[in-house]
Amino acid sequence: MPNFKILKKSKKSQARLGVVQTAHGKIATPFFMPDATRGVIKGLSNADLEHLGLQAAVINTYHLYLQPGAKLIAKAGGAHAFMNWDKPLLSDSGGYQVYSLLHKNKNLGKILDDKVIFKSPLDGSQHELTPEKSIQIQFALGADMIVCLDDCPPHDIDRLAMASSVERTIAWARRCKKEYDRIVETQNSCPPTGRVASLHKKQPLLFAVIQGGTDLAMRKICADALVAVGFDGYGFGARPVDANGKFLGKVLRDTADMIPEHSLRFGLGIGLPEDIVRCVQMGWDIFDCVIPTREGRHGRLFLRKSNVKAQISNVKSNPKLKFQMSKKFYETLNINNAKFAKDFKPINKNSKLPELREYSRAYLHHLFKINDTLGQRLASLNNLEFYLDLLREIRQGIRNDSL
Repeated sequence: MPNFKILKKSKKSQARLGVVQTAHGKIATPFFMPDATRGVIKGLSNADLEHLGLQAAVINTYHLYLQPGAKLIAKAGGAHAFMNWDKPLLSDSGGYQVYSLLHKNKNLGKILDDKVIFKSPLDGSQHELTPEKSIQIQFALGADMIVCLDDCPPHDIDRLAMASSVERTIAWARRCKKEYDRIVETQNSCPPTGRVASLHKKQPLLFAVIQGGTDLAMRKICADALVAVGFDGYGFGARPVDANGKFLGKVLRDTADMIPEHSLRFGLGIGLPEDIVRCVQMGWDIFDCVIPTREGRHGRLFLRKSNVKAQISNVKSNPKLKFQMSKKFYETLNINNAKFAKDFKPINKNSKLPELREYSRAYLHHLFKINDTLGQRLASLNNLEFYLDLLREIRQGIRNDSL
């Protein structure tokens, strides 16, 4: 049985409804994952996440490798046991965080053709990250879905540098796949016992990442080479906007078309609600971002204005190439603003969570003013509920051929 099955395709766009089978259960696609960066979605308990109906979350390989360490997590029985979380987890490769670190301060390390060398921001210790080591760490974490180490440069580097990045990404993906196959073969021939055996109920899905910036020819070279190797899914590498913040609609659409139909399509880091809707219509299946919880912790709330169907307008001339939102289907408000100090309306009268229906905006404003963690928790709950409800509506829209 394949790990990913397409159940239905929209008649109005490239959107598709599907299901992913993992060691820790099935996931309905399209779906969104919040970031449990250090093994926790800040301020929220597993009971909170259960009430919201969260299907899966992302853990950060780079941060968990540095603290508390992959060996300790493996000794605990893997990230699921360590976090007491029994649903699917996806681990990133650690590469994006390392590159972000080095782009901010080149004195902290360097990118070589065979590896990345970097200093820990925690204690200054020096580390090396190779494709093989990234896969080994992710197996130690026991994630259900893992990602190849890739070279993730900014969009504005010159064409020669971008070509080198694509070449490096392809070479590293091949090395990741080889190491993945080696570990799987070793486990199958000599299965582990005891607590560690829980890490290996089912081999994880492996994703490669398509780089190339805004150059579609580069993206095509990268995609074709990765598809020739063969992976369970393929991700959109680098940010979904250009240096001016403009959404890369054509690049995202054309990259989706480069990925085989029956492979998962992962829009890494895509997190604005309108961008998720756009990308679903292009055929992307998976999304992750820090936006809902990070913005919540700073007092920004996402609230629905109307349903998605009423706000989407396909361009009749070429709905596959381009579409637009007629207007936003949601609003954001900053609860820190003085106007909310005397706003006694519920935080969200339509929420299924009693706390959000019963606490007032004035009280939430007060909690942020005194910097109490309850305020951050309530805002994070509100935003995660918004995102998960949005994805449920999107899936229903595909079922009804309205998206």
